[in-house]
Amino acid sequence: MLRTLFFVFGLVHCTLAHHGEHSKKWLTLDGAEPLVIARGGYSGLFPDSSQYAFKFAISTSLPNVTLFCDLQLTKDGRGICQTSLELGNSTTIAHAFPDAKKAYNVDGKSVTGWFALDYAYDQLSQNVSFSSFYRQHKLDPASYIQKKLTETGINYISSPEIDFLKKLNEQLDTTKTKLIFRFMDKDSVEPTTKQTYGSILKKLSDVRSFASGILVPKEFIWPVNREMYLEAATSLVADAHKRGLQVYASGFSNDNPASYNYSYDPTTEYLQFIDNSKFSVDGLLTDFPSTASESIACIAHHKNASRLPKVRKKLSFVLLSEKLRPLIISHNGASGIYADCTNLAYERAIEDGADIIDCSVQLSKDRVAFCLGSADLSKETTAQTAFLPRSTNIPEIQKEDGIFSFDLTWNEIQTLKPELSSPFQKVGLRRNPANKNKGHFMTLFAFLELARTKAGLAITDVVAEALSNATFDKQQTQKVLIQSDDNQVLLKFKNNTNYQKVLLINEDISAAPNATVQEIRKYADAVTLRRSSIITISDSFATGFTTVVDNMRAANLSVYAFPFMNEFVSLMFDYFSDPLVELATYLDHPGVDGVITDFPATANAYLRSPCSDPNAKRSYSILRVKPGALLELVPPEAAPPVTAPAPVLNVADVVDPPLAVASSASLTDRKPNQEMPKLLAGVFWSESCCLV
Repeated sequence: MLRTLFFVFGLVHCTLAHHGEHSKKWLTLDGAEPLVIARGGYSGLFPDSSQYAFKFAISTSLPNVTLFCDLQLTKDGRGICQTSLELGNSTTIAHAFPDAKKAYNVDGKSVTGWFALDYAYDQLSQNVSFSSFYRQHKLDPASYIQKKLTETGINYISSPEIDFLKKLNEQLDTTKTKLIFRFMDKDSVEPTTKQTYGSILKKLSDVRSFASGILVPKEFIWPVNREMYLEAATSLVADAHKRGLQVYASGFSNDNPASYNYSYDPTTEYLQFIDNSKFSVDGLLTDFPSTASESIACIAHHKNASRLPKVRKKLSFVLLSEKLRPLIISHNGASGIYADCTNLAYERAIEDGADIIDCSVQLSKDRVAFCLGSADLSKETTAQTAFLPRSTNIPEIQKEDGIFSFDLTWNEIQTLKPELSSPFQKVGLRRNPANKNKGHFMTLFAFLELARTKAGLAITDVVAEALSNATFDKQQTQKVLIQSDDNQVLLKFKNNTNYQKVLLINEDISAAPNATVQEIRKYADAVTLRRSSIITISDSFATGFTTVVDNMRAANLSVYAFPFMNEFVSLMFDYFSDPLVELATYLDHPGVDGVITDFPATANAYLRSPCSDPNAKRSYSILRVKPGALLELVPPEAAPPVTAPAPVLNVADVVDPPLAVASSASLTDRKPNQEMPKLLAGVFWSESCCLV
């Protein structure tokens, strides 16, 4: 059983021991695995220091998770947990006492708001980093702590005030209760010595005389410059460890953009602090303790591990018992790192562990086939700058004007630069600007050569000829997947059994009746579905599973899901702003056969982890979400409105008219208002034979 968890000035620690499934060598001070410290409980999802936040942190984190409680004292001398001294930002006190704002001097600065010391405990019940502030108002945190020590165990006490820690050091048994000195910003002044925290940082031997560890902002260890790139690590951890001081790093939050070096994957940031081959911090203070837990228990020390095989479960009337690991399929290469469909995007996707690299084939005016996500060059290149007068409107392709590949020669296209897309730039999340225009476009021939030699791909006649010339239609060592949203395109490749035909269903659907599935089976071996056709959503909450995957699988159709991205705004609240939780959910219960992702490295890290096996008996594993469970915790008055279900996929939706005959003239001598043949259709993938 967990003892009552209480903490003063920062950290409280439960007593359950955690032993990893196998021995790991950690570069912490004592060689133990780093500690996960939940700031205000699970404050990334629930109100800071609320009952829900603390309970959820315990239930979703490593067994020895440490709960961080900033103690604030009420007018009647009782303690509450609240990370901010001023309560207005993290409680509803402004609504309860709208006219009760006050201003106080806090460490030399005037702070206006609502403060615990102005209210009795009963008023605040519907944390203590400010010892000197409370003493000025006749409240003594040290006395409160000593009283509580007789009632419950407190494993850690942290404070940014030196005199307070020195006093406790003289009075407490520090073999049972560790004292941690908390550093504030380097230019801030420590209130009792009047020195800046930056100057105190240079005197770690002095700190060791009254504390056993330090709690520092993460930038003290891995600085990030103004452009949001990592600089070289400081020597702080090594210097502190030499003096016998443990180091705890603070400031981790999945939904607060960090360095571009992390590619919006929060586990990558945690690994930078605990698994960098040179040092490891002794603990991580985070708003999302489950992500820190999975980084420690599941991802660290597994960078070079082999991926685990996957055993398909029994599905209704068909049993597929062969071991198949899910496929990692790139989306225009590693398009979260480099511009879509460039040589660098494809090379990075291969390096990051993609099983399949993809090429959306476009044609130039002089019939050169090349890879690009859209025929409209204004979306992913610098075409608007160079060829704006060539912009036309073709309603059959898109509503807005565009600068289309088939209106420019290949030589003209080669004068353009690729542009790294940032799908969430409007909300301030840019992808790595240093890579904005890096790389060059690839012809289909060059792509196939790369696929043949390094990874493993490929519009009807043009593609068929290219594949045949590359002998992909004859050899058995590499498999080719051909995807289109047009069944007539797939029918052109029906007779070649070396190609897996994939139907792209680009619209949200809620169900796929048997008649529709059987129609798909006539020309396709697999389907690609949007994530929201597999797990339904409502206002950023996951609400439930559809039966679409089960229905497709019952007809022996493989299922690939898209799009997967790392940016937290692309994730439902249920996934805790953690892309690994989303991956685990899709790859476990619906059990999709592959994921199409902008960030193959993130999927690769998950599939290399022993925690990717849902049947493994481990003390901790990466969470799988039950859609709808989080929504049940939302008060009825705050719940999102019920949304209408997506349409059912009918037979008519998956049957297209025959392809128009495409002539050279129809592509190169087209007048601006001339209808384009429905030819530019798809994404093509190839899988290396040797990946197991």
